[in-house]
Amino acid sequence: MTALVTGASRGIGRAIALRLALDGIPVAINYLHNQAAAHSAVESILNAGGRACAIQADTGDPAAVARLFDEAHSRLGPVEILINNAGILHRGNIDSYDPAAMSAMFRTNVDGVIHCTRAAAAHMRSVRRGAVVNISSIAAHGTAAPGTTWYAATKASVETLTRRFALELGPHNIRVNAVAPGFILTDMVDPATREATIQTMAAKAVLGRVGSPEDIADAVAFLVSPQSRFITGQILTVDGGRTDFLSH
Repeated sequence: MTALVTGASRGIGRAIALRLALDGIPVAINYLHNQAAAHSAVESILNAGGRACAIQADTGDPAAVARLFDEAHSRLGPVEILINNAGILHRGNIDSYDPAAMSAMFRTNVDGVIHCTRAAAAHMRSVRRGAVVNISSIAAHGTAAPGTTWYAATKASVETLTRRFALELGPHNIRVNAVAPGFILTDMVDPATREATIQTMAAKAVLGRVGSPEDIADAVAFLVSPQSRFITGQILTVDGGRTDFLSH
């Protein structure tokens, strides 16, 4: 049994890959551009006694996805855990709609989920087991963060697909769930405004802090484990209790 984590060279994806490896699961780390970071993640897993490999592929390209799954299978074994984490964000609102940016986000954030889940399901159906976890966002639920309207639309699509795929694949004993992170502190946060951002976002959470990639990784590890064997079609929000949601 192998886990494939898309967009896993850094941030949340990397944390998920390392967390699954701690559970003894071989992990295929997919990346698009950052080969050095992907190989660094693999090295961390190997140094800890796990098994891992890095595979470059554009998840928005179905031919590349087919190659990705073939290579993961040949190097580590059949993929029976899929984490659809790869995603991109282009900021915009109703007055600054950019069709090209929307198309790019949809290609990665939505088409990528479709292509990878279809590829994974081909094997999972044959063995009648498998777990898929899609990484969504609280943006899909309605958020006060400006400039994320079109990104939110793609993540809402991911959550709809999560429920529909759970319906379609459930009879084959394949579970499909999603995790919707709140604000997660990664290296993508602008260093110039990092401390101010942390204070602002921590104040919006009941728990009084921002999230870490490991917070999301632990939730994913639960959703692919036997402990969640009777859970499917669900969206698990991991946001520290955002007050801007709880208040309305």
